[in-house]
Amino acid sequence: MQKKDIRGLSLEALQDFLKENNQPTFRAKQIYEWLWQKQVQSFDEMTNLPNQFRSLLAEHFAIHKIAVHTKQVSSDRTIKSSFKLFDSRLVEGVLIPTEKRMTACISSQVGCSLDCKFCATGYMKRERNLEPYEIYEQVVAIAEQAQNHYQIPLSNIVFMGMGEPLLNYANVLKAIEKITSPEGLGMSYKRITVSTAGVAKMIMKLADDGFKCNLALSLHAANDEKRSQIMSINDSNKLSVLRDALKYYYAKTKNPLTYEYIVFKDFNDGLEDAEELYRFTKHVPSKVNIIEYNPIEEADYINTDLEKLDKFANYLRDKGVTVKVRRSRGKDIDAACGQLAGKNN
Repeated sequence: MQKKDIRGLSLEALQDFLKENNQPTFRAKQIYEWLWQKQVQSFDEMTNLPNQFRSLLAEHFAIHKIAVHTKQVSSDRTIKSSFKLFDSRLVEGVLIPTEKRMTACISSQVGCSLDCKFCATGYMKRERNLEPYEIYEQVVAIAEQAQNHYQIPLSNIVFMGMGEPLLNYANVLKAIEKITSPEGLGMSYKRITVSTAGVAKMIMKLADDGFKCNLALSLHAANDEKRSQIMSINDSNKLSVLRDALKYYYAKTKNPLTYEYIVFKDFNDGLEDAEELYRFTKHVPSKVNIIEYNPIEEADYINTDLEKLDKFANYLRDKGVTVKVRRSRGKDIDAACGQLAGKNN
C-alpha cells in the first residue's frame, strides 16, 4: 500500500503522531523545517534527528518529490517544464521572465474538468487534484530555474496552468498558506494571483474566507452566447451570476479584479465586443489584461491582427479602463497551457 506523504499532515496531526509513538512533540517543528524550508528528498537528510527516529518516520511515511520531466527554453527566455509526479502523471509549469518580474505559472490539477475550446488542457480529462505539496514544489522548482538560468529570484506566482484552481479549492489555499508562511517560502500574498474560469459560488467562498491574494477572471467574451461557445462553464455560471459574485467578492475584500481577455480573430475582437467588455468592467474596480493567443492543434482559433488588437485596447482606454496587452510568450516552444504535458502523455 502506498505510504502517505508526510507533508499531507498538519503540524497538529504530526504532533499527535509523535505523542502516539512516545516522541517529543518539538520534533514536529524540526520536521516541518526540513520539509518546507529545506525541501529534503528523504528522511535521511534530516541530520539533526536521531537515526532511530528517522527510521520510524520512513516506516510510516513517504516524501513524494516531483521531478522535471521535460524542459523547453524559448528564445524570449520563457522556460516551460513538465513535472513528473510520484504516480507518473504530468503537469506543467512555466517561468515567465520580464524586465520587472520573474513569474511562475503553475498548475492546480492533472488535466482539467472544464473544456474550454481554445485551451489544450481543456481537451484532456481531469485525472486528479494536485496535493498542496505538489503545488508548492512547482514553485520551488521554477524558483530554482529563475536563479540557475537568470540569477534573479522569483517574484510572482500565477495559478494559470493546468486545471481550475477553484475546483481544487482546499488544496490550493493550503498551498498558498505554505508559500506565504515564514515556515515555507515567505512570499507576499500580493505577489500571488489565482485565475478562475468563473465558478461563482467559489468566488463568494473566497470572499467569506478572507482571501488575500489577487483574483483574475478568464472572461474572453462579455456576452453569454459567445462565452458559452468557447467556455461551457458559462452555461451554469452566466455573466449575471458572475457579476453578482464579483460584486459580493469586492464588497467583502475591497480587492480589485483582473479580467483576462484573449482576442480571437473574427470572434470577439470587434468594437461591439470591446463595448460589452467595458460594460462588464464597470461592476467592480478592475483592470483588463488583453492576451495574445498561442494557437493549439486541437482548435481553429487564431490571434487577431495587430491593428484590430490596438483598436480594441484603445477603445477601452478611451473609456477609462486600465488595459495591459500581454504579448504571447514562448511562441517557439509548447507554451500554450497543456501543450507539453499533452504531448508527453
